[in-house]
Amino acid sequence: MGQGEFRLCDVVLDDSIGRSTPDVEHERAVAIFDLVEENSFQPHGHVGGPYKLRLSLVSARLVLTITTDADEDVATHILSLTPFRRIIKDYFMVCESYYEAIKTATPSRIEAIDMGRRGIHNEGSQTLMDRLDGKIGVDFDTARRLFTLVCVLYWRG
Repeated sequence: MGQGEFRLCDVVLDDSIGRSTPDVEHERAVAIFDLVEENSFQPHGHVGGPYKLRLSLVSARLVLTITTDADEDVATHILSLTPFRRIIKDYFMVCESYYEAIKTATPSRIEAIDMGRRGIHNEGSQTLMDRLDGKIGVDFDTARRLFTLVCVLYWRG
């Protein structure tokens, strides 16, 4: 199968958690759009997609349910959120500072906060890649967008 087969064609977040702030919902929408537009997603041991991914939180665990675009079951992976807790907490704090700063702060202050935000986001993305190792192969950009969605789920929950 060609490399183009190993990609996501749809991503859904569990809506039972509810909605969040407009800023968080915007982050969710952008991350899903960007993720579907460009990604690398290869469930280990599967012949090829494209794939649909459903993300949910169950008992403080991240559940990734993968099907083909024809709705055939591929895999379900359940990850503990414990390795992400500190990173997500730090990311939330920096995001709050960022959203406040864009209202009144100087451009250099906003840029400094944004650099910190990106650094924490990169750490979370790498942690997610490490946790998915041996289960789902993803590139760093795909991991970044997935980490954004994990944060959105966590924010809502």
